[in-house]
This record gives sequence, structure tokens and C-alpha cells, in this order.
Amino acid sequence: MNDGTWFNNSAIKQELLQSTIDTLLMVGVSTLLSVVFGGILGIVLITLKENTDSASKFFAATLGFVVNATRSIPMVIVMFLLIVPTRALIGNASGWQGTAVPLTVGAIPYFARLVESNLSGVERGKVEAAQMMGASRTWILWGVLVREAVPALIQSVTILAITLVGYSAMAGIVGGGGLGALAQNYGYYQHQWDAMTIIIVVIVIIVQVIQWVGDMLSRLADHR
Repeated sequence: MNDGTWFNNSAIKQELLQSTIDTLLMVGVSTLLSVVFGGILGIVLITLKENTDSASKFFAATLGFVVNATRSIPMVIVMFLLIVPTRALIGNASGWQGTAVPLTVGAIPYFARLVESNLSGVERGKVEAAQMMGASRTWILWGVLVREAVPALIQSVTILAITLVGYSAMAGIVGGGGLGALAQNYGYYQHQWDAMTIIIVVIVIIVQVIQWVGDMLSRLADHR
């Protein structure tokens, strides 16, 4: 029974803090895992793309198709598809832990394309200069492409994290908890618009903080 409004609302007093923590955990873990595995996948894509032999072109086309096909599946469908595999993997498909799995799987190909785009955007002149000096492919990849793309990569991580905040709002559909589930349970089903408003404000604050930190780190990493 709701016995108050706004910050006296029992839903806000009892559940807002834990729901915020759950959202931060599922977004933080899925962002970290997506950056690691999506970054590796993006580097593989750009490496295959740079090679001119037929085998590399075939693998690049095949991998690119798989990445695009995976990206085309809406996140809410990914969540439903991975309920059984998630339960088999971690023993539970609900809670923030269970939601972090489909969020990660859905975000990996998305971030891989961002990484590929960031690395492709490095000036060709710098790559050619390194080649003329006899630099190895490994050095060109890490010492030129990745190093020059760091500011853009930080912005891509920022975009990824903010996107995952939005995706996490769908978590309530599969019992994932977090702010999205709180908004669904109290704002949508029980029509407690005061609770809905406070939850939206908290989500906006989280997004603004992520954007501010990302912009600051990107500026610090940009030595041009």
C-alpha cells in the first residue's frame, strides 16, 4: 500500500537505492566485458580488413556478417533468447547478474563495430609513415592505430555505457531488477507517477555523469 508521495513514497524509500546499485552493477559489468571482448573482436575485424589475401577477405566478410546479424537482433529478444543459456551458465537468469549476460552478448558486436570505425579513422599518413620506417604489423596496430584512436575509443566506451543504461531499463521484463524494473512495477503497473519521475531523474543523472567522465577522459587523452 502506498502511504506517501515523492520521497515519502514507500517504493522510493525502500527500493530506490538498491535498484540504483543493481543498475550500476549490471551496466558496469556488461560494459567492462563488452569493452574487453568487443575490443578484441574489433581489432580482429580491422586486422583482417587490412590484409589483402583471399583467406583474410573471406574471414573478414564472414565475421562481418555474423557481427551485423547479431547486432540486428533487438536487445529485448536477446534477453529472452538467453534466459536458458544464462541459467545454465551462472545458475540464475534473474537479478542483475542474470541480466548482465544478455546485455554483454548484445553489446559485444555493437562495440566491435565502434572499435573498427575508430581504428579505421586514424590518418592513413601516420600508418604509411610507420610502414616506411619498417614498423611491424603489431607495432602499427598498437603503436599507431590504437594509440592514435584512444580519445575516440574512450568516447565509444562512453556511448556504449550510456546505451547499456537504456538497455538495462528493459531488465524488468525478464526479472532483472534495477531502475527499469522499479519504474515498470510502480510507475507503469501502479500508476505512481511521482515514483516514475524520481526514477527518470536518477537515470538522467547517471547518464550525465557517464558522459561528463567520458568527455573529460577523452580530452585528457587527446594530445593533438
